[in-house]
Amino acid sequence: MDSFVFSNPTKIVFGRGVESQVGSETGNYASRVLLHFSGGSAVKSGLLGRVRQSLEASGVEVVELGGVQPNPRVSLVREGIKLCRERDISFILAVGGGSVIDSAKAIAVGVPYSGDVWDFYDYASTPTEAIGVGVVLTIPAAGSESSSSSVISNESLELKRGLTSELLRPCFALMNPELTCSLSPWQTACGAADIMAHVMERYFTNTKNVELTDNLCEAALRTVVSSVPKILADPSDYAARSELMWTGTIAHNDILGTGREGDWGSHSIEHEISALYDVAHGAGLAVVFPAWMKHVHGHDVARFARFAVRVFGVDEDFFNPEAIALEGIRRLESFFRMIGLPVRLSELGVPTDKIQLMAEKCTVKGHGTTGNFVKLDAAAVRKILELAS
Repeated sequence: MDSFVFSNPTKIVFGRGVESQVGSETGNYASRVLLHFSGGSAVKSGLLGRVRQSLEASGVEVVELGGVQPNPRVSLVREGIKLCRERDISFILAVGGGSVIDSAKAIAVGVPYSGDVWDFYDYASTPTEAIGVGVVLTIPAAGSESSSSSVISNESLELKRGLTSELLRPCFALMNPELTCSLSPWQTACGAADIMAHVMERYFTNTKNVELTDNLCEAALRTVVSSVPKILADPSDYAARSELMWTGTIAHNDILGTGREGDWGSHSIEHEISALYDVAHGAGLAVVFPAWMKHVHGHDVARFARFAVRVFGVDEDFFNPEAIALEGIRRLESFFRMIGLPVRLSELGVPTDKIQLMAEKCTVKGHGTTGNFVKLDAAAVRKILELAS
């Protein structure tokens, strides 16, 4: 196990009706907030109205900025930064899923910064301060409600890049599984793939002697596999919704990655797909991850065999770990298909004519590598994308 420092200051308030506490929680930090959201279901369900009422009842003045899209855009982030500066806002309340929260985090680090916020995502600068962020979560997927990361798309450059900083962890997250019952089967499935990918990016590691977090990762993956079919069969299943929502948080709050090196190659590859074609992140990961596994499993067949046995219940065969490993990959693909997700680029409507371009963008114009479990150069990324075609 590697040495590590773990700190996660995000306060989690979990359960039925907890969104009613948003006014009192927010009032602990500011008297004026930017209410950030996408629109859609948060408006139609009346959630946004209830949030406004709670804030106003606690004496919190509300300034609104909606319009967040999946794969959130830096153009809206810049608008939010300008608005916060003009209205002297020092706290952002994100009502939504990962896209809204990531956008709020980008605004938060951009407000006190004298340059352009994209500098942080283009690795030209490192944030040193941020205003506060709070969350009312509506989609279990990205885990952004207590993570130290944010991913933003630059539509003019056709790039999607991430930022990691402890400054990005929200002050609090209000999590009511009932708010997720109106999600479509597609949104639920995409969220599940995102959650599983966050766990698998940590699980497939070169670090030895990490038995505790291996077991925690396997338990998290099994929970997703068991919960999602129940939710798709009965969208109002509160117990299953609760399990999935909490697993989404645990998957990306860094507890599963303590003492071990993560990979993150599959995420880097998917970012190039969604930057060009604006696909749902979870759907893109459902396509990329099995292809990545097929390409790299030979690096540590035993770990992939363990994944197959511990997560998908494949019968253990001590004399043929390769077959066990491949069966685990096949069952992962089958699970994604069963819950309605694509497992090929063609099913996403993504053509293959820009595979080389994506491979080069993923590896610093073809001169670098991505991932840690196996260092992937442009040729390797191209091979993975071809396996995913």
